[in-house]
Amino acid sequence: MSPQPTGQEASVVVPEAPVTSGDTPIAKAAEAAVGVRGAAKREAWPRPNRCRIMTIANQKGGVGKTTTAVNLAASLSQHGIRVLVIDLDPQGNASTALDVDHHVGVDSVYHVLVEELPMTEVVREVEGMPGLYCAPASIDLAGAEIELVPLVARENRLMRAIEALDTATFDYVLIDCPPSLGLLTVNALAAAEEVLIPIQCEYYALEGLEQLLRTVEMVRGHLNPKLRISTILLTMYDGRTRLATQVAEDVRSHFGDVVLQTIIPRSVRVSEAPSYGQSVITYDPASSGAVAYAEAARELAYRAVTS
Repeated sequence: MSPQPTGQEASVVVPEAPVTSGDTPIAKAAEAAVGVRGAAKREAWPRPNRCRIMTIANQKGGVGKTTTAVNLAASLSQHGIRVLVIDLDPQGNASTALDVDHHVGVDSVYHVLVEELPMTEVVREVEGMPGLYCAPASIDLAGAEIELVPLVARENRLMRAIEALDTATFDYVLIDCPPSLGLLTVNALAAAEEVLIPIQCEYYALEGLEQLLRTVEMVRGHLNPKLRISTILLTMYDGRTRLATQVAEDVRSHFGDVVLQTIIPRSVRVSEAPSYGQSVITYDPASSGAVAYAEAARELAYRAVTS
């Protein structure tokens, strides 16, 4: 497979998938596309020259931040890329989707931020997914916003924890943020070099985005001059509506080449997968959502080479 083209001349990719995941030629092709026929047959995607630390942020809830973090990570790991997912959301949904223990009493990202526990103490390998790791969140993180306030250099605590981690063992660090612009999200922005923004293809998608962009600029100016918005992913696309198409066109015209050509369609399977402690990549690899996230991950991997 050749690198995914970029730029306005590239066609938008809205992957199709069969209605059922039975033993049909189309289903087999879709399964092969996401690498479920065995490691020996999976295409090895290019690895970046150094670890890419990406914060997945959008203060609007329900746009697919956690879903994007989990499924991009799962797709990348299936193609020989080592990924660490840092769950910074008190709800712990990324930890749930990756089936990593995160109940109260388990060492988590909370202990890293508030008690300065080394990140290596909380990182867990995801079972059945070689090369995929998770630093889980617990409900304790809900109080971290308040507990961090009196602490010295409160905005840089995650950055210091990641710097102390041997990032050479990872190709990507994906930080899943809560739906807010509080201290947890600021910590994530201060620790990363890139921001990935999932944008829902619906009416309210662009509301509040200006505030996020201002926050990114503030963090760049005062805490992290290397920070940049490198990737925007359009999610929850419903091709039956003119509105979804209009939102996608507006985002592309405003942000240009940072928008991935692949669009994530609405998919029931994507919503079901976390309840089984899986990403949609392993839960139903032939579904439209799995095929789309696999293609988006592939595009992300190849863009690291061509950028």
